[in-house]
Amino acid sequence: MRNVFLIGPMGAGKSTIGRLLAKELKFPFKDSDREIEVRTGADIPWIFDVEGEEGFRQREEAMIAELVEERGIVLATGGGVVMRPANRAALTANGLVVYLCTSVEQQLQRTAKDRQRPLLQTADPEAVLRDLMARRDPLYREIADLIIETDQRGPKVVVNTILGKLQED
Repeated sequence: MRNVFLIGPMGAGKSTIGRLLAKELKFPFKDSDREIEVRTGADIPWIFDVEGEEGFRQREEAMIAELVEERGIVLATGGGVVMRPANRAALTANGLVVYLCTSVEQQLQRTAKDRQRPLLQTADPEAVLRDLMARRDPLYREIADLIIETDQRGPKVVVNTILGKLQED
């Protein structure tokens, strides 16, 4: 019962692909951001407003530490999960880490109308996404067991690629 952890930037398709993958594997699907919202009774933008990014990252680290202890789950993580060494260590030690890689252009298309992304509530979301990618991409790659480009690939194709990798292991 190996866990599968999906990492990558916002708009890479972690939640969509995670749900489909979990269904195929007959595993429970978890989304670390949703789990935080359920526990706190507040949405992510509100947590960012009240506690700042640092407060959110503390909550996220505690949630990741808890979720990786489960067995046989598919977990979609938040885009910034890799910024904390404790999260990187927890993910790599407890399951297959899949980096869903996507271009900034694709991220912009997929997140254009989404108001639930606090880091993009700015005059220049593209600049924010490019900066985040520059800082986070090396960390995603550092811990990934599998890297899958999601641009121009449907969710089912990505899921089948992951399933193929799981069957090899």
